[in-house]
Amino acid sequence: MDKNHTPVIPLVDKIGYGLGNLGVGIAMQVIGAYFVFFATAILGIPGSLAGLAVGISVFWDAVTDPLMGYLSDQTRTRKLGRRHPYLIAGSLGIAATVYLIWIIQPSWQTGAKFALMFIILMVFKSAMTVYITPYTALGAELSTDYNERTQIQGIKTIFFLSGLALVSVAGMYFFFQPTPDFPVGQLNPRSYRNIGLAAAILTVASAGICFGLTAKYIPRLRRSMPAAADNRPVHALLKSIQDTVKNRPFRATAFSYLFNNLASALLSSIGLHVFTYTFHLSSQQIALVLGLQFLISIISQPMWAAVSRRMDKKPALHLGLAFASAGSLVFILLVLFRQDLQANPYVFIPFSLLTGVGTGALFTLPLSMVADTIDFDELRSGQRAEGLYYGSLTLYYKASQAIAIFLIGILLDLIRFDASLPVQSDVTTLSLGLLLAVGSLLSFGLSYLSLRGYDLDEEKVQAIQARIGEIKAGA
Repeated sequence: MDKNHTPVIPLVDKIGYGLGNLGVGIAMQVIGAYFVFFATAILGIPGSLAGLAVGISVFWDAVTDPLMGYLSDQTRTRKLGRRHPYLIAGSLGIAATVYLIWIIQPSWQTGAKFALMFIILMVFKSAMTVYITPYTALGAELSTDYNERTQIQGIKTIFFLSGLALVSVAGMYFFFQPTPDFPVGQLNPRSYRNIGLAAAILTVASAGICFGLTAKYIPRLRRSMPAAADNRPVHALLKSIQDTVKNRPFRATAFSYLFNNLASALLSSIGLHVFTYTFHLSSQQIALVLGLQFLISIISQPMWAAVSRRMDKKPALHLGLAFASAGSLVFILLVLFRQDLQANPYVFIPFSLLTGVGTGALFTLPLSMVADTIDFDELRSGQRAEGLYYGSLTLYYKASQAIAIFLIGILLDLIRFDASLPVQSDVTTLSLGLLLAVGSLLSFGLSYLSLRGYDLDEEKVQAIQARIGEIKAGA
């Protein structure tokens, strides 16, 4: 083993760390996939107001991520280090809010519904920040090995995608069964409260397992922590954020990740609208389409680890973008021929296969690449700030998501989406489908262009780490 590398992490500990992302995926998908639909189709809140509430909450989430990363980097506790205290606090906050947000009643006044919805969303996003940013930084600290970083992120992605799948597939299938009162299961208000309760329980359980199985690394991580900065003013934090922007490989990776997540924001915000109204799929049929996509993303993780080892990370990410773009092109064709494809989930198989393989790379490789850009920055500055870097990464893409979600809410009103109508107009269904498909395709293209500024590979990263080791030895 290279003296500059941490010891190899046992598989059981990688799995233990990755389990912490299961609850994140579950809670994030319960809100992301269902809330805009719940707010517009069930609560009757105008799309512009729902988009405004979600957009502001996501923007708040974005700007607090670097602050949380900085706070986590500077935290010093005697027994729990600098990351683990936030796993406890954040998971409890997530669990509480992911349940409470569904107690809003359709019969309430619009102002009261909007106000409570907005408050709970803001608390939910704050709890997510408290948990996710330190959790992600912990993953970057566990190993300095170039390829093991990808393995850790791959396992983490498997659990994240499993969380998304549990909500979108099993959740859709079991919680949104049709009833005599609600033949369209996704229009049953009680179903949302039930899935919210299940999400809350699983979130706390997954975080607790992650905490228990990674606590053994606290002593080693504490020894490797740089000295805390005492009484650093706010402008020092802002300067640190500016330094991440000056890191060219990080900037390229962050913008690529930003555009990838715009496609995810589109699917989360209006995917249920598109499948329900454009293609008239039942909850079980939607579960089938999304289930296949998530399954392919999950089982593709070992493939992408092997591809990135053989091709390196950037070319592998290019390949993933090509698969995802091909899936978007297929979806455009499905939208154009939607009149002949009503209530037929099997025509989505090519889309699910292509998009599933592509997103398998897009969820994993950028996070592994960010860990390498932190090495690049350490050689320049002499400091490591995993929390700040991953907080800045989420600042990039969540700020753009906030704007996108707000605009989507306005677009729902502009294309005359009417929640009171069981069948939308042809113009509305066409607009919904094209907004999702064309928007995703553009996002993947911009992601590809953003990677032009990324110039790190395995040889360069190993050389950087060797130089860092020499400097530390000399000091």
